[in-house]
Amino acid sequence: MLGIIGDKWLERLQQHVAKDLRTKGWSQTEIAGILGSTQSTISRQMQKSPRGLGATADEATIDSWGNELSQALSSMGPNINVLRQRLIVELQFTGNHTLRFDKTLTGTDLDAGQEQRALLRRLEWAASRLDVKRIRNVIPAVGLNIAACIHGAFATDEVAAFPGRITLVDGVLRHHETPSFGTSKHLAELLLEVHAQDEGKVSALNIKPPLTNVGVDVERIKKACEQLGYTFGLAPKGKVEGRSSKHDVLLDEGAFGWEPSLYIFAHNPLELIDRTHQIAALITGED
Repeated sequence: MLGIIGDKWLERLQQHVAKDLRTKGWSQTEIAGILGSTQSTISRQMQKSPRGLGATADEATIDSWGNELSQALSSMGPNINVLRQRLIVELQFTGNHTLRFDKTLTGTDLDAGQEQRALLRRLEWAASRLDVKRIRNVIPAVGLNIAACIHGAFATDEVAAFPGRITLVDGVLRHHETPSFGTSKHLAELLLEVHAQDEGKVSALNIKPPLTNVGVDVERIKKACEQLGYTFGLAPKGKVEGRSSKHDVLLDEGAFGWEPSLYIFAHNPLELIDRTHQIAALITGED
């Protein structure tokens, strides 16, 4: 759904910009260069009628954006290069759910050191977004932790986490040290095991599962996962039970001398925090 609509918007925008720049004297090769396309594609787009969007308001919006963009490009000339792109997308869904993405793209490759430093910054930022009011009742007595790795990681020293965990002190979530690599062996090993089966999952967090008089309230967790569309599985003593191409939530029911834990996995630390808030609300019955 999202990809189909997005493709239509982009095609109409490129058509508008290409035709406008052509009238301003730009060659098809120059237009292709600034739009990140090819000369043959630009030639085809210019010969076609504008891509219909099925909604007059959307067409007017895209055309207005295209006109503004082409005027700006024309004033700067065809020899300019794009150094950075910032994309802001907000999606609203039924059920009062909203996703917002604010990303800066440079088109440049990061070296290993830069990628690791960026991951550490994302962990710091993710920790700052934890809402203590929403997760107060699911914080383990020993504290929680957030772990993340880069795609393709296979060793625990490639997984970053918070040394000493994140704890609740006087009503405030605190971590006494900044995140670093190779500091949370247990959570790191579990994340790597999940990542090996579901390569898109590169971040993990542990919370306290809901309990009854006889143990973990498994049915409540399953119901929450079903409501959110997340997969549910078991990880006794931090080891994934069975194999699956998708892992969202894993439960370690604990044992004698072993505290039960509920593990949440996501594609990035930001999504991980959102998932944690959602699951915490459902398993505790609080908004």
